[in-house]
Amino acid sequence: MNHLERLIYQYYEWQGYIVRANTLVGRRANGGYDCELDIVAYHPETEHLIHIEPSLDADSWEKRENRFTKKFIAGQKHIKTSVLPWLKDTIHPIEQIAVLISSAKNYPTIGGGKVVNLDELTREIKEKVISRGVMVKNAIPERYDLLRTIQLALCGYYRVV
Repeated sequence: MNHLERLIYQYYEWQGYIVRANTLVGRRANGGYDCELDIVAYHPETEHLIHIEPSLDADSWEKRENRFTKKFIAGQKHIKTSVLPWLKDTIHPIEQIAVLISSAKNYPTIGGGKVVNLDELTREIKEKVISRGVMVKNAIPERYDLLRTIQLALCGYYRVV
């Protein structure tokens, strides 16, 4: 799992989601798989189901369109059957998001999913982490090392800098 996938994984798990990462789907008869889904998260209380494909590539939009179409179709096909099989008989819609470093202004969707700019996502994470306050009073659990590092850097240990 790369650092961006790990950050997203930790962020959703920290918020109470059941998270699966780097899940191979579509097992082929002669070996291998059709695709890997980067992040799939389900919140049991809100019933929010989300499939996230982060990428720091510099590929053309045409190449991205092909890649994300494949991944999002695979997500629609496999999330409720093999990734989170207990959801198979539910009607939960799957929110699909591509996190990219490119601007989402000219390309708000790709491959059937929504484009979220990396800056937007990190701003959301930063605001949620800051809302926890200083670490001495409300530290993020240490198993979320990336989120905890953000909390330390933004909120300080004893007081807000």
